[in-house]
Amino acid sequence: MARPKSDDKRSAILEAAARIIAAEGLGATTAAIAKEAGISNGSLFTYFNTKTDLLNQLYIETKSEMAAEAIAGIPTDSDIRDQLLHLWTNWLGWSASCPEKRRTLAQLIVSDEITPESREAAKHSMTEMARILECGRENGPMRDVPRGLFIAMANAIADAAIDYMITDPANAEKYSMSAFDAFWRMIS
Repeated sequence: MARPKSDDKRSAILEAAARIIAAEGLGATTAAIAKEAGISNGSLFTYFNTKTDLLNQLYIETKSEMAAEAIAGIPTDSDIRDQLLHLWTNWLGWSASCPEKRRTLAQLIVSDEITPESREAAKHSMTEMARILECGRENGPMRDVPRGLFIAMANAIADAAIDYMITDPANAEKYSMSAFDAFWRMIS
């Protein structure tokens, strides 16, 4: 009889994968990931059929974690600026406090290994984030800009701030607010 799978082991594998991929890139071996997780390489394949399966699950779960953190505690009774500021602060805070996951996610986003189904699942987890962002731009100068371009521009502003937040944590709040002010001026 097969042993039941452990949620803790599965989580340990995903956490190890994020650390190893952040350090070594997507070419990192499953053996290195398994070693980092404290399991045998064979045990890794008990939880994920292939490395591609592992990468897709890591992509979905990391995007979902980021989105959940970004919308946590959104003041739904506040105006859209306050909601966006809350989302922005949470999103940048998560990104700055999880630099390995951020680096890993950046690699997974452009990977051909990520399936359309995984991209759709991750997109679904970000529905509330997308809704708030759309509300923020619906009456401003960015309303007619293609959604993808708008998201890319917001990400560029956020990424610049996150880089500064990571290298100079003492001024992280200042960088986050400066970037939000630029973002708000762009959309309002």
